[in-house]
Amino acid sequence: MKHPQISKTRRGGQLAQRLKPVAWASSIALLTGAAAAQAQQTGAAAPAGAASSPTSLETVVVTGIRKSLDSAVTLKRESRGLVDGIVAEDIGKFPDTNLAESMQRIAGVSIDRSASGEGSKVTVRGVGPDFNMVLLNGRQMPTAVIGWEGAGANGSRAFDFANLSSDSIAALEVYKTARAESPTGGIGATINVKTARPLDVRERIASIGVKANYDASVGRLPGPLQGSKTTPEVSGIYSDTFANRTIGISISGSYSKRDSGSNKAYTQNGWGTNDPAVKSVSPASNIVNNPAGLYATSRELRYSLTGMERERINGQATLQFAPSKELKFTLDHTLAMNTLHSKNAEMSSWFNNSFSGDLKTNPATQFTTGPVAAPIVQTAIWDGTHDLALNTGQYAQKSKLNSTGFNADWKVSDALRLEFDAHHSNAKTTPDSPYGTYSTMDLAMFNQGNATAYYDQKFPILSLPGQKFDDTKLNVTGTQFRNNLSDQTVDQFQTRGTYRLGTDDKLLAGLGFTRTKNRSASYNNQNNDWSGVAPSLGQFAGINTGTYSLSSFFSRIPGHDDPRLFPSFYMADFASLRDRAVKIKQANTPGMTQAQAEAYFAAASDYTRGDDWRATEKSSSLYGQWDHAFDTAIPMNLSVGVRYESTKVESSSQVVDHSGTTTWGSQNEINLASGGTTFGTKSGKYSYWLPSIDWDADLAENLKVRASYGENIGRPGWNQMQGGLSLGGTANPNGGGTGSTGDPALKPLRSKNFDLSAEFYYAKSSYAALGLFYKKVSNFVTTSSVDATVPGILNPASGTYYNAALAACGGNTQPLCIRNYIFRNYNGQPGVTATGPLDAAEVAGTITSAVPGATPIPFKVTTFTNGPGDNIKGLELNFQHMFGRSGFGVSGNYTKVKTGLKFNNLRTDQQAALLGVSDSANLVGFYENDVWSIRAAYNWRGEFLAATSDGNGNNPVYTEPYGQVDASIGYKLGSNLTLQLDLLNLNDGYIRQHGRTNEMLVSALQTGRRYLIGARYRF
Repeated sequence: MKHPQISKTRRGGQLAQRLKPVAWASSIALLTGAAAAQAQQTGAAAPAGAASSPTSLETVVVTGIRKSLDSAVTLKRESRGLVDGIVAEDIGKFPDTNLAESMQRIAGVSIDRSASGEGSKVTVRGVGPDFNMVLLNGRQMPTAVIGWEGAGANGSRAFDFANLSSDSIAALEVYKTARAESPTGGIGATINVKTARPLDVRERIASIGVKANYDASVGRLPGPLQGSKTTPEVSGIYSDTFANRTIGISISGSYSKRDSGSNKAYTQNGWGTNDPAVKSVSPASNIVNNPAGLYATSRELRYSLTGMERERINGQATLQFAPSKELKFTLDHTLAMNTLHSKNAEMSSWFNNSFSGDLKTNPATQFTTGPVAAPIVQTAIWDGTHDLALNTGQYAQKSKLNSTGFNADWKVSDALRLEFDAHHSNAKTTPDSPYGTYSTMDLAMFNQGNATAYYDQKFPILSLPGQKFDDTKLNVTGTQFRNNLSDQTVDQFQTRGTYRLGTDDKLLAGLGFTRTKNRSASYNNQNNDWSGVAPSLGQFAGINTGTYSLSSFFSRIPGHDDPRLFPSFYMADFASLRDRAVKIKQANTPGMTQAQAEAYFAAASDYTRGDDWRATEKSSSLYGQWDHAFDTAIPMNLSVGVRYESTKVESSSQVVDHSGTTTWGSQNEINLASGGTTFGTKSGKYSYWLPSIDWDADLAENLKVRASYGENIGRPGWNQMQGGLSLGGTANPNGGGTGSTGDPALKPLRSKNFDLSAEFYYAKSSYAALGLFYKKVSNFVTTSSVDATVPGILNPASGTYYNAALAACGGNTQPLCIRNYIFRNYNGQPGVTATGPLDAAEVAGTITSAVPGATPIPFKVTTFTNGPGDNIKGLELNFQHMFGRSGFGVSGNYTKVKTGLKFNNLRTDQQAALLGVSDSANLVGFYENDVWSIRAAYNWRGEFLAATSDGNGNNPVYTEPYGQVDASIGYKLGSNLTLQLDLLNLNDGYIRQHGRTNEMLVSALQTGRRYLIGARYRF
């Protein structure tokens, strides 16, 4: 089949009817949901700019599942290169309620899910979210992702699709091959999100939809964390033309509110490898099958319950003016706001590798065999005064996207067409609470004895023999109130031209300028009151607390009903606890005012004492492309192009100056001083020539083959380009501290992409396809760790007193013995202050860097470098089959991906493994007639590497295979009203992550089913 650039008069007859361009699917189908159009002379729309207006069209408004799939098939079949897409079934009716959920139906696309279980980010062909370029109507969109659950400033380039409602989206286009006219940044894919354009249809459109969203996960929370199980969604669109179709106006908007629950069992501080406490255990019988090779132990076990409330508002207004058939102007504005508030309660037990002592009734720690040994039973031995943590917190953030764009499309002559496009867009995520984007109060109950964790099931079991709730043993031992900010602005100008040399040839050329300003900032008001806000126990008695059944919150995870599990979940009320803490802090701090006590337990108003990363990235691009259609016995198309991309980066970063007195206030943490701020500035630049070739041929009327080669780049993360040295606010007495610095001179990832595919269209609306892909990626950004010390930062866990304590403790570096010895023998000496009884099992107090002979704290400073490359390869299988005119149909796909950049579980050093690489599969079945529309879908994603650090060093985090069943039922009442029922996560699945072995649980997350019932009326 020839490319549609060939004239209809030349091709004639039946072949002309086959020549439907990409513009047919990616422009007209935007508003109608699906359309039928005759071929026309303009070329395929490209994601580099807003779609050009066709010069001659005949449209038929169609709706429904089948027409949506037909449009997607036409997009795939008629485009140059490999393009997949999803088209709305009707105005305001996208196949899924979430854009990411829809995209996972495309071969090679996998999704990452948020804490609520909803799709948020996409991985394409093994390439993670940071290296997939997301466009809105051909324009690069800003991103504003912040750290979650206590994480700091975020340097991700990933786009969060949860911020966009699917109600106003008309189509998604996923470009899997690189082309000269496509913008850079999408090594995995370039994803173009298309919205409505009023002059592209020949009718007035007006519709309104309402839904009720029932979320079963809310009922799996304790009462104080629950929101509303049923929440509303409203959406509407109006589009019309005036003045003899020279003026077009469209307005769309949506509002949705969703309350949900997220319950997680996890190990926040990861799995420590080869801890010496295992080898120095006493008595030796406390450990069974003591490992000989590589082994790991858990730092703690936590159960976390989170109630979330999300409110999302989307809107778009478009004004078009076409003074003639040859000239059209478009002005549009897009608004997306997403507010997320969460309340969290957590109960946890800290193990700290305390293996020695009296087991009492608890079992001995037992390891599996190698090559990596993990405990299936791990017992921590305590004397009955250890702290059981009952943390409570709140999270609140608000994201806002504003994008204003202007486009001019001018058909200068029959041969020449020009397009100009410019936009200014900003995305910003800010705190939405006086307590910050993340806050937690560490409430400890000091009456815990021995604790045992069992890791022999999917669900981790915590056993606490004899544990009782006693509010007279409560004390607040630390608080965090963190503010995170992400602010990004994109200013972009693009121009492109098409010149037709003849019926078989055309030239495309364009240039673009993009300036991206990014700011990521964070400050954590962390109060390390490890000895307690109250000087003595009992002062927090009487605060609002509750006791619940622990197992009831994890009813879908196998093992939740294990009789060994501690039966109770203790929870404190955040407001009650904070009010009491404010009063106690003020009463016990001479001279502290009420306002100062309030501020002590609140987030800071700015970021002048925190991390503040600012970067400006300026890119210029120029491309040229030649498209040729061969009028031969075997119709063929060829596109050859080259793109030049030049980028300059300047990065300025504010970091906290931690020089000064350090304090060893608890067994596991040394607190660094927090002083003023320092700044560091660096710059970098790079430029690349990126060639591309696309070829396709119709070997028969129903058989198409393709071959493509293209090069693309993916830019480093913003955090990888930061200037200055950022140190963590705490250090470990044995391991030292951590730090990081970036390098804006990093080169981008460069990918050389090869694609082969064959597509067999064996019947109307039915096809089967096989695709092979190979990506040779170089300049992977890898991390390297450098041992360093920082002038002015000394280690209180060193010096004369520490050395004497180490000798007295038999060389055991376990902090409890060493701290007790120092307090009991050097209390009152320089740097040593005991605040509790010296005969206590764990003496409370502080040891500072003023101790004699203190040496510098060792820091492992992580920096980023360009490392060697490797390959990503795989295959994609697609099929779609319609059972004649019966109304039944089925579609599916399977993707197999491999890479040489794997994580080696037998190594403990830093590794440059590729995240997100996984196999995936989809199966969709549907039935549709004039009244009913029914669809069921199953999506599956195989195991993949989610992270190369679990919070305790260079340890992998693997997400286990996950499958989800969704369904939808639609029923038409007349020609205007449609009733809709969407059923999500029908199998009620859970998501589990593990470390080097399956026993090394990292997290097990449970959400719940969702049901949406609604109606849409079209006027």
